[in-house]
Amino acid sequence: QVQVVESGGGLVQPGGSLRLSCEASGSGFSINAMAWYRQAPGKERELVAVITSGGNLNYADSVKGRFTISRDNAKNTVYLQMNSLKPEDTAVYYCQADLTRWSTRSVYWGQGTRVTVSS
Repeated sequence: QVQVVESGGGLVQPGGSLRLSCEASGSGFSINAMAWYRQAPGKERELVAVITSGGNLNYADSVKGRFTISRDNAKNTVYLQMNSLKPEDTAVYYCQADLTRWSTRSVYWGQGTRVTVSS
């Protein structure tokens, strides 16, 4: 069984920073890519940032220059450093893990962590 667990959300003032963490745990898997998505109230879920096993990075235009995705391979953990936060960054942030487990490739989602940017 694989679990994907996010942490690090909370309330922050505009211009502030937060770091989200996401750990994939279990056995028998290798990571193809891990990504952060977000879903604001009344909106569809959107891709924020992704990092592949080869180290390729991709960001949504709305967060380029402000957010940084990184990983700790030894811990099967991906991070999202969010700086210069804006009210429009308010959303539930979800971690997605693209894994190959016992020769089967699957996508796993975390439960989400809420980020609120407000004064």
